[in-house]
Amino acid sequence: MDLLGLSTLGLITIALTLAFEFVNGFHDSANSIATVVATKVLSPVYAVALAAAFNFLGIFLGLEVAKTMGTGIIDTGLLMDYGVPLIFCAIMGAIIWDLITWWFGIPTSSSHALIGGLVGAGAAVWFIDAVVWTSVLKTIAFIVISPIAGMAIAFGLAVIVMRIAKRASRSLVNKWFRKLQIGSMAYLSLTHGTNDAQKGMGIIATVMMLEAGTFATGSFAVDDWVRLSCGAMLALGTFFGGWRIVKTMATRITKLDPYQGFCAETGAATMLLITAIFGIPVSTTHTASGAIMGVGATKRASAVRWGVGRRIVIAWILTIPASATISGLLFLSYVWFF
Repeated sequence: MDLLGLSTLGLITIALTLAFEFVNGFHDSANSIATVVATKVLSPVYAVALAAAFNFLGIFLGLEVAKTMGTGIIDTGLLMDYGVPLIFCAIMGAIIWDLITWWFGIPTSSSHALIGGLVGAGAAVWFIDAVVWTSVLKTIAFIVISPIAGMAIAFGLAVIVMRIAKRASRSLVNKWFRKLQIGSMAYLSLTHGTNDAQKGMGIIATVMMLEAGTFATGSFAVDDWVRLSCGAMLALGTFFGGWRIVKTMATRITKLDPYQGFCAETGAATMLLITAIFGIPVSTTHTASGAIMGVGATKRASAVRWGVGRRIVIAWILTIPASATISGLLFLSYVWFF
């Protein structure tokens, strides 16, 4: 089914999903560029340009997360009953929560905002029966697992580097890792694109299948134009950047040397790649924040500003229920008035 055959609401929902991908990149740009900016390896302009390019390339690494977002969060029967209006309200709730947290400079998860939006809109009419609990509980578990794993991997890498380079001068180590950190930032940007662009792909593919009447019978598929559009919007959002959140991620959690930036980016990216392979929609923000805390803790526990970390964790916990509440209220309003 092409775009010309879609309903007006279907077209609006696809446009909003692409807007969500832009906001996602705008909101999450700090994940990829914060450490490389904090260590002064690249200027913010060069950093966002490189991150945007690798965000786009990440769309070609798989579709497992897209499948989870399209068919694994809320019951397919519910989607067939309420269709595109439910997805529209879910997207609206996610965008509203993303913009609220962006305004206050809080690095929350766009992914979890979207999941919360789907759960909230579905639960507004079907309550707990709306949710595919195996996928949602797995996602909720990774709210805890992904930052801890990112922290552990980054901490371990930093310790290894410190052991290997203990006899080298600090200036020499920084010289090596200034170059290596460009590669690690590209790696993180690539896996960020792999995870986050797929979330929009899954939503748009679902809208297309619902409108065509093939959602229940056809196999899940993502058209090339959907893949390219989501990747392009994510990359554009990253390029224009969320500078409020860059400041939090780059300077307020801990101070970083280039080797620490390399370890943080590599640790976070590795975790994101593993979860993308298994189709688990995790948060790049959570994982990157945990990795930064992990490398900071190799100096001493007090090197990490745990007060900022606690504020971030509180926002993590709030994201799914907050976006779910907003989307649920929007969808209830739709059901009542239409």
